[in-house]
Amino acid sequence: MDEMTEVRALRAQAPVPDRARLAAGRARLTDAARAGERRRALWRRREFAIVAVVAAVTAVAVTAALLVGGTGRGRRVQPTTPDIDLKGMSAHDFLERAADALDKQPAGTEPTGKQWIYTMTATGPDTGEPSPEDSKREDWKRYDGERRVYQPAAGHPGLKVVRGRATRLGLDDYDSPREMYRFMAALPADGEGTLRALRARNAVEDTDAGPGAKAWNDYAEISALLQADLAPPAGLASLYRALALLSDQRITGHLVDTVTGRKVVVLTHDVAGVGIDLRPRKADGKARMAKQTLIDPRTYRVVGFGTVVDGKVADIDECVTTAVVDKAGERP
Repeated sequence: MDEMTEVRALRAQAPVPDRARLAAGRARLTDAARAGERRRALWRRREFAIVAVVAAVTAVAVTAALLVGGTGRGRRVQPTTPDIDLKGMSAHDFLERAADALDKQPAGTEPTGKQWIYTMTATGPDTGEPSPEDSKREDWKRYDGERRVYQPAAGHPGLKVVRGRATRLGLDDYDSPREMYRFMAALPADGEGTLRALRARNAVEDTDAGPGAKAWNDYAEISALLQADLAPPAGLASLYRALALLSDQRITGHLVDTVTGRKVVVLTHDVAGVGIDLRPRKADGKARMAKQTLIDPRTYRVVGFGTVVDGKVADIDECVTTAVVDKAGERP
């Protein structure tokens, strides 16, 4: 005879409790389970926000080009200056250092498909003035890509949520923040392996015009993912290691102040002799066009991008805030 049979024999004469007698205990158990789930859900959102938004919550809107020093109007003193010496550092060494730091960061919790990624960005030309409010732009992207927000014209309040996927998020064929996040999370840890994976995915249409086409194609694949609203730390580290293998790029030898006083590391990648810029290099050997990637020296997250034409910054696009929210129109 097994234990369960013995227990049933001992309890054979015990009355079976009716449903009313069990109702109170069942209600308490259900309430406790639901409360625990709510606490877990709240923690998951907080955990993700801490990891995914750590660089964005301290960001300040920038519409102007980067200024190399001085105390121009509209600047603010950065509360803490990162202890980083960039003098003489190569782009390769900085990117490897950044990748090593990112490898130590926790991944956090991935958003659910029906959550939205809220972003505020600021764009503008090289004005040397603080960012005007009308240069800021808000956007919401649903994580699974199944809904998108239609932005009304200026002066028309409200947002319109449209069914269906966008044809693309940018100059690539990634169709949702989730696809970009998961592709990055699956990248190999090393730079060479990451380059092979990017070439196989070929999310950005290649160009074969000009002697610099191959290098530009690799850079374009990396740059498309660096512009993702959310990036897992390990995936970003893989992209940095792949980027470190490319030539024609350099790190400015000091932290650069934006017009709002924010200090960033500026990675400049020369663009010359490819389909989008067939103009020859200048007499001093420098490219007529260059792309800048702005990196937060505290978190090593990408916080913006710029374009340089003939030595002058033509535009800046910088992230002010990124957050995970539950619906379109919601702000953190």
